[in-house]
Amino acid sequence: RQRQMCIRDSHMSSKILDGRKIAAETEQKITQEVALLSNKGIKPTLATILVGNDPASETYVKMKQNTCARVGMESKAINLSDNTSTQELLKVIQDLNNDTGVHGILLQHPVPQQIDERKCFDAINPAKDVDGVTSAGFGAMSMFVCLRFLHTCRHHANA
Repeated sequence: RQRQMCIRDSHMSSKILDGRKIAAETEQKITQEVALLSNKGIKPTLATILVGNDPASETYVKMKQNTCARVGMESKAINLSDNTSTQELLKVIQDLNNDTGVHGILLQHPVPQQIDERKCFDAINPAKDVDGVTSAGFGAMSMFVCLRFLHTCRHHANA
């Protein structure tokens, strides 16, 4: 019965979203949250790790740094050479995990082929994983999506 209700729910009318409007509203909310934290002496900081010099990755990281500046956050850029080893990258990640002044970590991928990307992603403290790339972060995100889906189904089944 629940499955039928969920399928029926999928036939509801669609709604066109205004992505730019939603992005602007979200950025405004984040700016307000950052201001509240700053007033309490907390300066939210995102650390970005870029290994190598892939132009697309450099652009993406720069965009994240610009967004941080727009909303009043600090950004800390860590640029490593393309011959960095997994162990060297793990050390950088561990240092950022232990840095109480860093609240989020973004490891830009892809990383050079000699690096064990999964091992490095999973070394990021899940509380600082802004991209949901750790196994724990991805699992939590997946569970949230599934739970939200089931909640919607139950809601429609009871309607």
